[in-house]
Amino acid sequence: MMIHVVARGETLNEIARRYRSTISQIASVNELPDPNRLVVGQALVIPVGAIQHIVRRGETLWQIAQRYLVPLDAIVRANQLADPSVIQVGDVLVIPARVHTVQTGETLWQIAQRYGTTVQQIVTQNQIEDPNLITAGTVLTIPFPKPVIDVNAYIINMGETGAREVREVGEHLTYMCPFAYIMKADGGLEPINDVPAIQAAVEERVVPMMCVTNFTFRDPGTTLAHTILSSTELQDRLLTNIIQIMNDKGYRLLNIDFENVRQTDRESYNQFLQKAVNRLHPLGYFVSTALAPKTSGTQKGLLYEAHDYPAHGRIVDFVILMTYEWGYRLGPPMAISPLNEIRRVIDYAVTVIPRNKIMMGFQLYARDWLLPHVQGQEAETFDMQEAIRRAVAHGASIQYDERAQSPFFRYTDQQGRRHEVWFEDARSAQAKFNLVKEYGLRGISYWVLGYPFPQNWLLLEDNFIVRKT
Repeated sequence: MMIHVVARGETLNEIARRYRSTISQIASVNELPDPNRLVVGQALVIPVGAIQHIVRRGETLWQIAQRYLVPLDAIVRANQLADPSVIQVGDVLVIPARVHTVQTGETLWQIAQRYGTTVQQIVTQNQIEDPNLITAGTVLTIPFPKPVIDVNAYIINMGETGAREVREVGEHLTYMCPFAYIMKADGGLEPINDVPAIQAAVEERVVPMMCVTNFTFRDPGTTLAHTILSSTELQDRLLTNIIQIMNDKGYRLLNIDFENVRQTDRESYNQFLQKAVNRLHPLGYFVSTALAPKTSGTQKGLLYEAHDYPAHGRIVDFVILMTYEWGYRLGPPMAISPLNEIRRVIDYAVTVIPRNKIMMGFQLYARDWLLPHVQGQEAETFDMQEAIRRAVAHGASIQYDERAQSPFFRYTDQQGRRHEVWFEDARSAQAKFNLVKEYGLRGISYWVLGYPFPQNWLLLEDNFIVRKT
């Protein structure tokens, strides 16, 4: 896949011709609200076999060619490089599609083995109807090597709505996590209507993960967490109730999301996690936790102090870093998941947690703030498609914050009020995927399903093989 940023005056027809694609293909994969109305600065995913590579410090063109198993001269031609020895950090290079001409007697399995890919990926890439019927002379586009990762998605809509959301993107998920079972002070759990979503997950070969939390939008849960963590009897009762629900409903993993926990309850929280693992592992269940986005072990604040990164990394099977919500709905306008801040969190996390236990959080929604921002005034939350619709409707030009690796725009509504919108697009999604690959993380955890973002799922499939169990 390629990413193209619309310039002033460009039409979809011109863009399609440039990449030897079609208007219908580009409009379809991006689910464009109106193919005849593009916005300056809008990022489009172009469904072609080539990809883009951003040059890193110390890289040579020869190393890049070896990484992608593409002839060096093909990269030189694709980028019209006058001097292949001169490339700069940050340069965006086009890596042309790998192609293979089928020889007499060759099978797809042999071709897949040669290029380090799978038969299914070649079949999908080339839309092959019968993998057993390929003829000599057929020119195949060979997918680039992809790392295998885990992908989780939280859902907040229960019942059939949640089930539909899981079915829509289930092929891209390893885990599905309904949010959430809320603890009670007696060690019980508030019931939720998660059965339809669990059934949908099983149909899509997605592993259901039960989530237990102490907070709601009305209550930060600090006192509740202290009550539970202060009593071994309540902890045992809570775990017994969790195991009962996991047994009854078919959950295979537990996600513990205790937030706003007092610093004085930090060790009790660690001990509770160890107790949970000791009880669940012998039953064949796995345990994960959700962690506030810390940049050091001494970070102050109610959100952070009780989240002991080294202890979680040692005790549980994996952690989910909640690397989103810098652009808070009640705070001033800014990128919701700025890459520079995410990188700071991961830089710390990998020093104390094994990389294969770290899942990076990624939000699936956009926000619209009124300007000037008034403290406590709530931003409107919606999906990425709506962000593009608003930019089109108001004739706004989309800008891109290079530091945060996030798109944004401003517009004036019919009442004369100024707005600022921060969202995600193909560029920002690709930047996050590059971060996962750069650090060798376990995978990605989405918060939260229910917000359409077709470019994300397209690029996720193009960058990774999603682990299925």
